[in-house]
Amino acid sequence: MNERRHATTGTTGPAAGGGRMDPATRAFLAHRSLLFTVAYEMLGSAADAEDALQETWLRWVKVDLGQVSDQRAYLVRITTRRALDRLRAIRRRKEDYVGPWLPEPLLTAPDVAEDVELAESVSMALMLVLETLSPTERAVFVLREVFGVGHEEIAAAVGKSSAAVRQIAHRARRHVEARRPREAVSPSQARMAVESFQRALETRDLQGLLDVLAPQVVLVSDGGGVKQAAPQPITGAGKVARMIVNGLGKAQVTLTSEPIVVNGNPALLLRVDGEIDGVIAARVEDARITGLYYVRNPQKLTRIATETPLTLR
Repeated sequence: MNERRHATTGTTGPAAGGGRMDPATRAFLAHRSLLFTVAYEMLGSAADAEDALQETWLRWVKVDLGQVSDQRAYLVRITTRRALDRLRAIRRRKEDYVGPWLPEPLLTAPDVAEDVELAESVSMALMLVLETLSPTERAVFVLREVFGVGHEEIAAAVGKSSAAVRQIAHRARRHVEARRPREAVSPSQARMAVESFQRALETRDLQGLLDVLAPQVVLVSDGGGVKQAAPQPITGAGKVARMIVNGLGKAQVTLTSEPIVVNGNPALLLRVDGEIDGVIAARVEDARITGLYYVRNPQKLTRIATETPLTLR
């Protein structure tokens, strides 16, 4: 897409302009992608993650850096606290959301898909599993299992004892493991499955869809009450394939799709009569698609024109 550009610092906090930067600004910018990734994995919303980073920046500039031994850890702690407060607030907001809720899709660089650990941690499939945790469980799981933060540091971030954090981490890990995809596939296998899905989608090939969809595939669509979407997840290859062919593949519209990388995983950007209709991300297991996540809510499609840098380090 011609309009895409690579985002290097994002929109929140200090700008990375010319000239000399003060130590606080330099430290914040050095860790900004990490802080955004932490906040996004906790919140599932880029807009809320940006707000959490803005609050982090406002607190960071008041810190006496001479008293900070580990700037990265200190920044992660501030971001976690801000994201945790925001997570508790938006959980109430999600209760009023119209239809199924999906994380906000982020356009990511193709090389993110090659980092299997990072790609899995921000995948739509895992992000949805994280939605089933309590706010504290989610924060502890993300910090411990994704970013490898120590129990004592997590305890300082979430306001719990180290012993309590260990228990929470164990409980959250067991919960996630019971619900996450059984096994990770290679980036090339995932791309092949999405390519097969794309061909079947564009040709309205019902059998082609049935061939690439797992028997118990689940389709979740998010219109946010603004765009039409299924009010409940649709389960089963036959139902999903017919819904796609009859819904997205109407004869009177021109449907096109473009391969993109969303949240570090292969996805499709769909256009209907030339206008962006939504993003479809997929979960792939054993060379077949077991999950489809279709985001149509326009408010959640603001991050598909510009790559969002993500990192675990």
